[in-house]
Amino acid sequence: MRLARITILALAVVMILGVGTANAFHSGGVAECVGCHSMHSPVSTTGLLIASDPSSTCLDCHENAGDTGPSGYHVSTAEADMPAGSPPLQRSPGGDFGWLKKTFTWSPPWGGNFTEEGYTHGHNIIAADFSYDVDPHNATAPGGGTYPASALGCQSCHDPHGTLRRTNTGAIVSSGFPIMASGSYNNSPDPTATAAVGVYRILRGAGDNGFTNTPAIVAPSTYNQTEATNQVRVAYGDGIGDWCKTCHPDMHSGTPGNYTHPVDTNLGSDATIYNQYRGSGKVGTGSSDAFLSLVPFEENIGTTHLISDYATLKLHAKNDNTYLEGPTGSMQVTCISCHRAHASGWEYAMRWNPESEFIIVNGVWPGTDNGAFTFSPQFPRGRSTAEYAGGMQEYDATDFGLYQRQLCNKCHAKD
Repeated sequence: MRLARITILALAVVMILGVGTANAFHSGGVAECVGCHSMHSPVSTTGLLIASDPSSTCLDCHENAGDTGPSGYHVSTAEADMPAGSPPLQRSPGGDFGWLKKTFTWSPPWGGNFTEEGYTHGHNIIAADFSYDVDPHNATAPGGGTYPASALGCQSCHDPHGTLRRTNTGAIVSSGFPIMASGSYNNSPDPTATAAVGVYRILRGAGDNGFTNTPAIVAPSTYNQTEATNQVRVAYGDGIGDWCKTCHPDMHSGTPGNYTHPVDTNLGSDATIYNQYRGSGKVGTGSSDAFLSLVPFEENIGTTHLISDYATLKLHAKNDNTYLEGPTGSMQVTCISCHRAHASGWEYAMRWNPESEFIIVNGVWPGTDNGAFTFSPQFPRGRSTAEYAGGMQEYDATDFGLYQRQLCNKCHAKD
């Protein structure tokens, strides 16, 4: 009966809001209690959850067995829907946790056998009902963190009860004005004198689970789609780096040996490089079409969460290539410029393949099923062409250079 009721509810939401839209169950705050809890027949007695653990409860809705492509609010692909040679299906900006279950092996021409374990592809949430297990390598968050891998789940970063809210004064509070809607999207309402909106993606924030701030971010209302034709532009405003360093402090410390690429620092003259670079050997003429979702940036607005700042971010959050303006020198590089929040097709949740000299070879994505790579398996790194393209959000390879090198060059142009 519960499944039937939830199915009817989901169908009603789709009929009202349209397929693939983002405004549904949570609505910026706590959802209906019985969607996640069962008073008399819980699967887990800890929290009376409808699944074995918090993340499994989330994936009860956020994974959909039988998917055939990107769909709505799903962030995980069922194992049966991504057999060998097929990539995970979801294309949300945060990435698909299904990549954690994809292990790749290959033997380069110089000898040896290489294995890229699935767990290296992102945050290893624990969701027993969906076969997601604890990180077997890191006992605590890498980068000097103390958060235990054995406790990592969706609830570590998101508050399932969505108590944080943004008021019309820009204050982020956990009580007071009622939450009337999500504040995550370009069609979200503004908070009023009597009602607030939820914070982005019901993220945890200041004073909650160790976090010290709440990022200012806006996404297009439809965001889970292939980027073969249209880019999905999430408007990152401010505060992402400080939010991430809650668990990864040494990545921001500046101490030698901690892999401290500059974070939350102005692009300066690198903004000019970003706006000119279109690929290896390809130079653009201006900033109006320079944006690349594989290398996004932070706009450096929204620190005080004012309605006016969110109005700007709403205008920039698009999924139809209608706003592709590149950065100015006052905009910033941040963690999300190179990494996805959940998982990706590449090690360390990178947005592109960080381990090959070329990421495009003679105008095509590399793949083990392409005979041209029989003698150069170091380029596909054990992936089929579909898996490789899926890891690149299905961009058209011809959008880049004929022999495209690392996308670090979007800011550094060393190719």
